[in-house]
Amino acid sequence: MTDHIQVLGIRAFGHHGVLPQERRDGQSFVVDLDVELGLSAAAASDGLHDTVDYAALAARTVDLVESDPVDLIETVAGRVAAMVLEDPRVDAVTVTVHKPEAPVGVPFTDVLVRLRRSRP
Repeated sequence: MTDHIQVLGIRAFGHHGVLPQERRDGQSFVVDLDVELGLSAAAASDGLHDTVDYAALAARTVDLVESDPVDLIETVAGRVAAMVLEDPRVDAVTVTVHKPEAPVGVPFTDVLVRLRRSRP
């Protein structure tokens, strides 16, 4: 059985995008994490050492979004997924990167990319 830790609505300000004004001015990004791992040991021990520290994941996610601009939010999502999978306890992660201020040219609610990465 796989358990989940979810951290939703992680907000960060980044300079990602293909348009010059996106790189220059930046915009808000919102990231959702759904981390798949076993939580039996943590439930039994009540110890942080037996689970993934979601506060640390959120902080590292903000650091990734706010640094090293790239063209695509697909790349941002991939970087975040790779960072989460650095923890050997994590079996898989689904990362959703929202770009609510994307210059789409028509009224819209949200633009997002969702990817799932797992161990081989």
